[in-house]
Amino acid sequence: MKQIRTTANLDTTVRIPGSKSITHRYLIMASLAEGRSQLGNTLWCDDTRYTAKALESLGAQIIHSPEAAEVTGTGGKLDHPSKPIFLDNAGTSMRLLTAVACLAQGDCVLTGSDRMHRRPIGELLAGLRPLGGVVESLGKNGCPPVHIHGNGLKGGRTLVDASRSSQFVSAILLAAPYASNPVEIGVEGLVSRPYVDVTLDGMSRFGAVAGWLDEETLRVEAPGQYRPGNYDVEGDCSSASYFWAAAAITGGKITTLNIVRNSQQGDLAFLELLSQMGCRIEWHDHGVTVLGGRLRGIEVDMRDMPDMVPTLAVTAAFAEGTTVIGNVGHLRIKESDRLQAVAEGLQRLDVQVDEGQDSLTIRGGSPVGALIDPHNDHRIAMSFAVAGLVTRGVRIADETCVDKSFPEFWDRFEELYESK
Repeated sequence: MKQIRTTANLDTTVRIPGSKSITHRYLIMASLAEGRSQLGNTLWCDDTRYTAKALESLGAQIIHSPEAAEVTGTGGKLDHPSKPIFLDNAGTSMRLLTAVACLAQGDCVLTGSDRMHRRPIGELLAGLRPLGGVVESLGKNGCPPVHIHGNGLKGGRTLVDASRSSQFVSAILLAAPYASNPVEIGVEGLVSRPYVDVTLDGMSRFGAVAGWLDEETLRVEAPGQYRPGNYDVEGDCSSASYFWAAAAITGGKITTLNIVRNSQQGDLAFLELLSQMGCRIEWHDHGVTVLGGRLRGIEVDMRDMPDMVPTLAVTAAFAEGTTVIGNVGHLRIKESDRLQAVAEGLQRLDVQVDEGQDSLTIRGGSPVGALIDPHNDHRIAMSFAVAGLVTRGVRIADETCVDKSFPEFWDRFEELYESK
């Protein structure tokens, strides 16, 4: 259990680690490229380690230091793994690697934790089959474990229902350059579109030709390949959001380093939400500064940045008026039922919250201390830790769950108590 201490007069600088989403994608593209790649500022957390180990099982060679990786790729010729690949509850790893494993010759089983076995992947499997993917849910419930009979992808056209996860689209995109023919993906109901744009940006950097033909259709030229080289991972906007929120609710000043203004990461838009709530945002060559102000509630559609919902919800607990967060039903299939977990946490803090099927309505007030159960969800733990900077008595159970995406979170959080 982690006891959070209150603080005041925040004025500090925090360096943000590399993006988890980008690290996953760069590891995959470097592993498919033919030759050696150097990846800088990579994030090594539970999730990205599962991706790296899986790629090694498929034939890539990966040597990593604390913030870098040297990857010797396979040229798209993936090995047949000798045993099932365990991915715990790393949903990004499961979805992206399901498509990649179609390029291997032979059978592959991807499995995970009990929670993973309840996280849907059927839409991705349905999208892979018209392209030649031989894939099935072993649980027969549209969830992992997944069996892949690798025999390559023939290409062609497919339709993907992306109303529950953009990763179904990103998965096919990442594997598509190694199909025998060009791939066209019709996309229905896309949530979190910025993550698809992050995938496309990475593919372009690695030399693949892919992009939107129109608002609902993607095309990837194939057969093709990724180009090995030296690539740096930009800072993680999701991880930075907890420190932006800390500045907001304390009325302090926090500068986050390693955040770029032209990032494709959708969670960068969280800064605009804080601005609407009353914060001041200042950009520099080295990062961005958030200065807290008198906070007011807002109404926002967060379909495209669902990972920011817990952070915004905790910030809203300290704002005047009501905050309405809508169009986020897909949060119920994350590491936890994130809407329920956020509502429960706010209720423990004595904050008025209404949980809808795809929304949260939060009435700001004066939160009280409480023990927060993050339900083994890293984003719940980190978001509610921020509340403890202002409210005495906030404690986070199972605090090590942050290792899933931000192993150094508590160390960086302690830096807040060393303000200038």
